[in-house]
Amino acid sequence: MNTAPDTTLLPSDNPLLDFSDLPRFDAIKPEHVTPAIDALLARSRAVVASLEAPMQHVSWSDFIEPLENSTEQLGRAWGVVGHLNAVQDTPELRAAYNENQPKITEFWTALAQNIALFDKYKALQNDPDFATFSAARQRIIENAVRDFRLGGADLPQDQKARFAAIQEQHAALSTKFSENVLDATNGYALFIENEAELAGLPGDVIQAARSAAEQDGKPGYKFTLHFPSYFPILQLADSRALRETIYRANATKASELGAKPDWDNTQIIADLLKLRAEEARLLGYQNFAEVSLVPKMAQTPQQVIDFLQDLAQRARPFAEKDLAELRAFAKHELGLETLEAWDTAYASEKLREQRYAFSEQEVKQYFPEPKVTAGLFRLVQSLFGVQIKPDSAPVWHPDVQFFRIERDDQLVGQFYLDLHARSGKRGGAWMDDARGRRRRGDALQTPVAYLTCNFSAPVGNNPALLTHDDAITLFHEFGHGLHHMLTQVDEIGVSGISGVEWDAVELPSQFMENFCWEWEVLQHMTAHIDTGAALPRALFEKMIAARNFQSGLQTLRQVEFSLFDMHLHFDHDAYGSKSALDVLNAVREKFAVLLPPAFNRFQNSFSHIFAGGYAAGYYSYKWAEVLSADAYGAFEEARSDQGGTLPAETGRKFQSEILAVGGSRPALESFKAFRGREPNIDALLRHSGMAS
Repeated sequence: MNTAPDTTLLPSDNPLLDFSDLPRFDAIKPEHVTPAIDALLARSRAVVASLEAPMQHVSWSDFIEPLENSTEQLGRAWGVVGHLNAVQDTPELRAAYNENQPKITEFWTALAQNIALFDKYKALQNDPDFATFSAARQRIIENAVRDFRLGGADLPQDQKARFAAIQEQHAALSTKFSENVLDATNGYALFIENEAELAGLPGDVIQAARSAAEQDGKPGYKFTLHFPSYFPILQLADSRALRETIYRANATKASELGAKPDWDNTQIIADLLKLRAEEARLLGYQNFAEVSLVPKMAQTPQQVIDFLQDLAQRARPFAEKDLAELRAFAKHELGLETLEAWDTAYASEKLREQRYAFSEQEVKQYFPEPKVTAGLFRLVQSLFGVQIKPDSAPVWHPDVQFFRIERDDQLVGQFYLDLHARSGKRGGAWMDDARGRRRRGDALQTPVAYLTCNFSAPVGNNPALLTHDDAITLFHEFGHGLHHMLTQVDEIGVSGISGVEWDAVELPSQFMENFCWEWEVLQHMTAHIDTGAALPRALFEKMIAARNFQSGLQTLRQVEFSLFDMHLHFDHDAYGSKSALDVLNAVREKFAVLLPPAFNRFQNSFSHIFAGGYAAGYYSYKWAEVLSADAYGAFEEARSDQGGTLPAETGRKFQSEILAVGGSRPALESFKAFRGREPNIDALLRHSGMAS
C-alpha cells in the first residue's frame, strides 16, 4: 500500500500536530502520519543538536525542559498513531505505522546513546545543586542516567551502531508478531448452519453469532477467535467436536499449524530471543533477564525464579486436588473417560454449577455494562473523593465513551472507554496514556488515559452483558487508569505510571479487582437485565464460596507462564538447538499438572513478552499481586474496625501514598508509607484460598 506523504499538507492542516487539547480522532487519517512524524522528528533533532553544545552550567530549565518539550509532543503524536493501529487497524494505517516505526525507533535509540546529553545528565547529578532539587526531579535524573547506560550510551561507536540496528530490528519484529496474531484472529471464521449444534450456548451468544453471519451475508452462525465469541463455546457448548474445533484453531493461531504460513510467529520468536541475547552481551550482562530487571523491584533473575518456585510449591497440592476432582467429575457425571484440553473449561463450569448451584450465565444477567460502569464510578468517587462525569471529545469509533474526573470542581483527568471487541481491534485489555500530567509555569496539563477492553458488544436493543470476570477486568484496567490520572506529581517523567517499577505497576490494578467481591459494591453495580433487581445476597454468597474454585490450577498456570518467560531470557541459549517450545515444555514437565496437547502453540500468541514489553517481566503480575493483596488487607482491617463499611479514609491514604506519588519515589517506599511495613505473601495466599 502506497502511503507516500501528501505534500500539500501543511503542519497547520495536520491534526496530529495539534497539541492544543485532545487528539482530533475525527480528523486523523493515515496520510497525516508521515508528514506529522517527519516534522516532529526534525524539530526534536534540532532541539537535541542545540542541547549538545557545551554549556557553562547545566540547569533544569535550560537543558531538561526544552528536551522534554519536544520529545513529549513526538511521543504523544506517535502514541495516537500506535493507539489507532491497535484499535482501528486498516491496511492504510498499518502501512503508515510500519513506514514510520523505524524512524521513531532510530530517533529514540540515538537519543539514548547521545554521549553529550548523557554527560549533561551526569553533570546535573553531580552538581551541588542536585541536593536542592525536588525528589521527583532527582529521580528523573537518576532514571535518565540509568537508562542512558541501558540504551548503550557507554558503548564504543562501532557497538553503538550494532545496538541501534538491534533496536530497529526488534521493534519491527515485535510489530510483526502482533500483526500476525491480529491477522490470525481476524482471519478465522467458523460457520455453523444447524442451531442444534449450538446446544448449551446461551441466547445472547447465539444471537451475536447470528448477527455476525448476517453481517457477512451468510446463513447460520459465525464464530471467531475473538474471546467473547470463542470462549463461550469452550465453556458452555455441549458438542465436544465443536469445542475441539475452536480450541484447536485458537491454540494453533499464528503458528506453523495455523491457517497461513505468513502468520507463523515461530521464527520471529527465535529472532527476538537472539536480538535480546546480543543486546544483553553488548551492555555487559550475561542475559537479557538481567537487563530487564535493572529498573525493576526484583534484584536478580534467580530471586524471581525462587519466588515463583516457592509459589508453585505452595500451589501444587491445591492444583493436584483441583485436577483430581475435575477428572472424577468429568468421568462420572459427564461420561468423559479422558479430560482433554477442550473439555477443561466445559467440565469446570459444569462442576462449579453443581457444587455451588449457580452458573456464570446466571450471574451474567445481573451485570449490564452501563450498571457495572456506574457502580465502578460510584466506588471510585467514594474512595478517592473525586467526581466522574460524562464529557465530549472526538473518538475513533461510535462505541467509545469519554469521561472527566474532577475534584472540588477542578479537572483532574479524562479517559476514553472502549469496551467492545470488533474486527481490526487487538485482543485483550489494556490502559495506555494519551497524555501525562505536567506543569509548565502556571499552566497544568492534566492526564488523559485510554481504557480498552474486548467485551461482547450489545445485541439488538439490549445493553451488553458482562461476566463477573469481565467486571474484574474492567476494574483492573481502571486501576491502571487511576494510577495515571490521580497523580499529583507535576514532573512528566515520574507522574502517574511513568517511572514506576514494572513489577509494581500492577499494584493499583490488581488492588481494584478486590472490590468486585464486596457486597457493598456489587449491590450498586448489578441489575438484572429483565427485572432490574440487584444481585441477590444468596447468589453473592455462592459466588464467594466459589471464588477460589480451582485457584491452585490458576496459580500454577500463571507461574508456568512466568517461569517460561524468565527461563527463556535467563538460561536459555538463543543460539542453541532448543526452541522456545522446548523451554515451555520443560517448565510444564516440572511444574504443570495439566498438560496441553502437543499441537498447542500458546507461545506463538504470547504477545505480552514478544510484543508488549513484558519480556523477563511477566512475573510482575504475581509479584505485584503480593503487594496488592497485602495493600487490600489494610482495607479489610479498617473495615473490620468500622463494622463492615468500606473505609474512605483508607482509600484517601492509598491515593496519597500510592496513586498520587506515581514514580517519584521507589515503589517499596510508597508501599511502606501506605502499609507501615514491608509486604508479605500471607494476604495473597489467604485471598487465593491457599493459606496453610
